[in-house]
Amino acid sequence: MNLQNLFNALENVDAEIYERVKHVSRRQLFSFGKKAAMVAAPLAVASSINKAYGQTMPDRTVEVLKFALLLEYLEDEFYRIGLNTPGLIPDRDRPIFAQISKHEASHVTLLRTALGNAADPKPNFDFTARGAFPTVFSNYQTFTTLAQAFEDTGVRAYKGQAPMLMVNDPVLEIALRIHSVEARHAARVRVLRGMKGWISGMEGFPGAVYSGEQATNEREVNVPGISGVSSMGVSEAFDEPLTKDQVLAIAIPFVRF
Repeated sequence: MNLQNLFNALENVDAEIYERVKHVSRRQLFSFGKKAAMVAAPLAVASSINKAYGQTMPDRTVEVLKFALLLEYLEDEFYRIGLNTPGLIPDRDRPIFAQISKHEASHVTLLRTALGNAADPKPNFDFTARGAFPTVFSNYQTFTTLAQAFEDTGVRAYKGQAPMLMVNDPVLEIALRIHSVEARHAARVRVLRGMKGWISGMEGFPGAVYSGEQATNEREVNVPGISGVSSMGVSEAFDEPLTKDQVLAIAIPFVRF
C-alpha cells in the first residue's frame, strides 16, 4: 500500500480528509506502522466515498457494493473460522492465511462504512454448502480447495461488476483496488496448492467457478488465430467476468437462511 498516493488520491475526492482526521497529522499517519495503516486507510477511503455521494449514491452503485459486501463477509468469516480451528492450517501456511484474513476484514470494514445504514448485516454461513463439503474445517485439502474457489470467484465477480461503476470514479477505483488484491490472494492460494497462479481451463472445483474460462475470443477477436499462441495459453492470459447471477449461484449454497 502506497500511503502517499492513497492520501493524494483521497484529497482529490475529499479536500477535507485531513480536517476530518485532524487528531492525526500526516506525519503521524506515515509513522504509524503497518497495523495502524491497515485500519485507518479503509475508514478514510470509505468516508470519502460517503462524502462524494452522500445520500445520493445511485441505487445501482449501492446494489453493487452490497453484492461485494456479501462476498467479503463470506471470505472474512471463512478465514476467521479456519484460523481459529486448531490443527487445521499447518504452521508453515498460517502466515499466508492470517494476512489474507486481515485483508478481507479490511474490505468488510471499507464496504460497511461506505454503505452506512444501507449495509446488510452479516448473514450466517454454512461452509459445508449444505453437506457438499463436510470436511471443510477438518481436512486442510478441502479448506484450501474452497479458499481457491472463493478467491477465484471474487476476482471474476469484481470484474463482472466493474462496468456498473464506470460513472462512479471513486467507487470504481476502490473496487479495482480490492479486485487486484483478491487476484493476489487467488494466485497465492493456487501456488500453495501446487497449481499455476492463474486459472487454467476447468481445473478447479466447484466447476461453476470456472465456467467460461476456456474462452479464446476477446471482443470478437480470435486471439489464437492472430497471435500463434495456443488456445490454452490464450485462455490463461485473460480472466473472464462472472455475472451477478452466476456468482450468487456459487455463493448462495454457503449462506444459511
